[in-house]
Amino acid sequence: MSQYLKQCLLISALLFLTGCGFNPFGWLSPDKDDEKPAELVDFDEEVRLRRLWNVNIGSGQGDKYNRLKPAIEGDVIYAASNNGTVTALNLDNGDRQWLARLEYDITGGVSADNGMVLLGTESSVIALDAETGDILWETEVSSEVLSAPATDGEVVVVQSVDGRLSGHDADDGSQIWIYENTVPALSLRGTSSPIIIEDFVIAAFGNGTVVSLAVDNGTLRWEERVAIPTGVSEIDRLVDIDGELLVTDNGQLLAPSYQGYFSAIDIVTGQTRWRIEDSSFNGASEGFGNIYLSDERGHIKAYRIGQDDLVWENDALDLRRPGAPVSFNNYVAVGDFEGYVHLMSQVDGRFVGRTRVDRDGIRAPMLASGNTLYVFGNSGELTALSVR
Repeated sequence: MSQYLKQCLLISALLFLTGCGFNPFGWLSPDKDDEKPAELVDFDEEVRLRRLWNVNIGSGQGDKYNRLKPAIEGDVIYAASNNGTVTALNLDNGDRQWLARLEYDITGGVSADNGMVLLGTESSVIALDAETGDILWETEVSSEVLSAPATDGEVVVVQSVDGRLSGHDADDGSQIWIYENTVPALSLRGTSSPIIIEDFVIAAFGNGTVVSLAVDNGTLRWEERVAIPTGVSEIDRLVDIDGELLVTDNGQLLAPSYQGYFSAIDIVTGQTRWRIEDSSFNGASEGFGNIYLSDERGHIKAYRIGQDDLVWENDALDLRRPGAPVSFNNYVAVGDFEGYVHLMSQVDGRFVGRTRVDRDGIRAPMLASGNTLYVFGNSGELTALSVR
């Protein structure tokens, strides 16, 4: 790990202990020329990104290191800002269906399923009616929620930063069960979102483990470690799993980890099917027979599904803090710290298009639905883009 990354992570981890937010790459400006974020290079644009609509949603990500990802359900996209503004918009034209102003700082979300919109705060989970935006219920949890809760319509599962995973009655929010996992002394600020598959829930933790629990009572089904702490210092021993978990079409769970492995796990047995030694705190996506990953330096990589062979790597976004890659049409899309959206070919990783969406940058994972890419910038601009 470079000295620059160690310095950033040290300050990040210490700030986490005091309850402050952080950006793992945003606190220090590197002194060495070779450690500065890469300058954007010119290329021959093959496609252009056209803005279909954009809507401002409150304060956006706020001044903490939030990654408030919108959620799509049916023909509606739901988005929330840190200052409590929550809205439902028509997916095609951005027309507002409802707007709610909550008296909370939103820190985790958004998820939308089974008629509910779920959000996390510094001490609670809130459920809204997906049709009206009215509050259905609010329930306290043990600590801050930094990821989107999940629900199957009967149970709402919430992950908090203290290593607890809790199940709540979807009708009133009352707690049904709780699972506790060991939290390391230092941790990056963030958690991946739990996912529910049939009758079990899968979640990943800051100590590098992934677990599967029965969704109705929290009973442990299996536990698998994808990253093992090594080294002398607490910084060297950071092994967080903060990126979104992804279930592939062939029933494997993809779990990227920081300073660990990028692993594919069988969702039924918990056995690791294959793994790659790579470090990331973002999620992954699949497309064109590949798995796409943004590593800790911001290099975008493509691995063939089920293999550890690198298909291609694009290092032109070095230290530009690109988020999780998104498969979009025939392209891979990533957003960076200056608010640019970059399109790359899924075949060889070359740049084919670029546009700037938000000068405050892009932290939240982007969403793709059909031929449209949805980008929620840090300043609060939600933008729909298409390729022309």
